[in-house]
Amino acid sequence: MTSYIPLVPPLKCQGIKTKLAREIHRMSLAVEFDRWVEPFCGSAVVAFNVQPPKALLSDSNIHIIKFYRDIQAKRLAPATVREFLSEHGDQLREKGQEYYYAMRERFNNAPDSLTFLFLNRSCFNGVMRFNSSGRFNVPYCHKPDRFARAYITKIANQVRRISEVIAQSDWTFQVADFKTTLKASSASDFVYADPPYLGRHVDYFNSWSEEDDAELAELLRTTPARFIVSTWHSNEFRTNEMIAKHWSDPAFHLFTRAHFYHVGASEELRHPMLEALISNYRPAPPTEVTTSEQLSFFEQAASSA
Repeated sequence: MTSYIPLVPPLKCQGIKTKLAREIHRMSLAVEFDRWVEPFCGSAVVAFNVQPPKALLSDSNIHIIKFYRDIQAKRLAPATVREFLSEHGDQLREKGQEYYYAMRERFNNAPDSLTFLFLNRSCFNGVMRFNSSGRFNVPYCHKPDRFARAYITKIANQVRRISEVIAQSDWTFQVADFKTTLKASSASDFVYADPPYLGRHVDYFNSWSEEDDAELAELLRTTPARFIVSTWHSNEFRTNEMIAKHWSDPAFHLFTRAHFYHVGASEELRHPMLEALISNYRPAPPTEVTTSEQLSFFEQAASSA
């Protein structure tokens, strides 16, 4: 049997669902729909792996949407990515953090997709974060040799592959908040919602409050569309209380998956967690994570740290 190899987009985002994309795709196969809708598309990794013929991919982050629109319009291509990262990677190698911060200032004064990609791949831990003025403020990763030839080839190939997927599809990339997107959804849509995780990693474009969480839950409960929403379920320290608050009705079906996020300043701050996938229909269930498996997973992670 051929191993499953997920399609990985060139943009890195905290909380990216690369490892869950296959499961989400499989769960969606139980439903027929005309259009795939994401109110929080982020890196769009799930859409790239599901590859629906028609999709509405929305996000409040204007730079993400511009990046994918530029690929869609062929303003950003593998060759231009390779040339740009080679040129500026050489400068980063020579000048180090001084050059990174000059590029960050350049982007904040005149945003463009190539500089956005450069920063995304040379900032600390691949974090995508903006301050209250909308300026990218992630520090340097302190890896002046970041853009080695093989790394640039990898990124250019990622751009090539997703440009092929976009070219073969009727996809709309839209700057919009989740309320606008969900209120426009219909019974013929399938919604996948991956909101910022309350109490965890958020940024300016995707800041998230309990009020936002409650409004999203209400919009999903009343949408005529079928949906899957992903959120965090629990880790070794605490449990997401919003699940019991919003999703305890028998009409909703909850499945869990063990996941490990590599976001944190050091290894001791990076912990495994259970992800929750919640749907308003009954899909073929993924393999559940039992309590003993959950504890075993935490123990293994702790022993390998």
